[in-house]
Amino acid sequence: MAVRSINDEAHFQAELYAAGVRLVVVDFTASWCGPCRGIAPLFEQLPNKYPKAIFLKVDVDKCPETASMQGVSAMPTFIFYRNRSKIDMLRGADIQGLEAKIQANIGSGDETGEDYGQGLMELNTFIDKTQCECLNESDDHPLAHSFTQTGGYLQSDCDEQLIMSITFNQAVKIHSLKFKAPLQLGPKDIKIFINQPRTIDFDMAETCTSVQDLSLTPTDLEGNPVNLRYVKFQNIQNIQLYVKNNQGGGETTQIDYLGFIGSPIVTTKMEDFKRVTGKKGESH
Repeated sequence: MAVRSINDEAHFQAELYAAGVRLVVVDFTASWCGPCRGIAPLFEQLPNKYPKAIFLKVDVDKCPETASMQGVSAMPTFIFYRNRSKIDMLRGADIQGLEAKIQANIGSGDETGEDYGQGLMELNTFIDKTQCECLNESDDHPLAHSFTQTGGYLQSDCDEQLIMSITFNQAVKIHSLKFKAPLQLGPKDIKIFINQPRTIDFDMAETCTSVQDLSLTPTDLEGNPVNLRYVKFQNIQNIQLYVKNNQGGGETTQIDYLGFIGSPIVTTKMEDFKRVTGKKGESH
């Protein structure tokens, strides 16, 4: 495994495309930049340390178009991509900060490495955790624990009900959900709402019309994708799940892992296209 040096914009786009759902970490660097030279040997070691990710290096003087289109104005800048979408960024020669972001974005287990076909992938790396909220979560077992397959779980507090509000850092299409939970404590009946201006309360969740209702079976709690009405979930900024009860009928609901399967909506600005023939106003 080695860091791949980018030759031009076409090469850069080809590498992003070929990476698919794998995490891509790009070092935007310059030969005259002292901090860039300082962190370069450490960056070269990362492919062997994180073999699930792809590492690229872009010399901003050799690839000014790529640097400009990615909004790079200071070196070094590290940008993180998945499925050709920008998901995170770090400026400065901070190897500890860089590795922390790699670990946060690369995922654990199979949640980011599995390819579901048809351009589908797990979307948890696109979740903006600072904008998420969960009503009736336990202080010791909050919603954030359910976004990865290691490191804890989500558990309800006063009773079995939960309202989970999940916000994404860009618009996404959601095809299906994945749940992992203990059989008796796992969620059963769920109402789903989308693109709400704020987190709904329990009264609203009971009375308002949902986009889709789910009734989970024990098999659904083993991490098998639970399909949604895909046509209803095509431009999602946030999704809210109201868990009404659990499989065992008890006072405590637990979710070990909650995954979202779909695809980010990749938007392209017209100014990103570079005219290659003819003059402005001419037809081709």
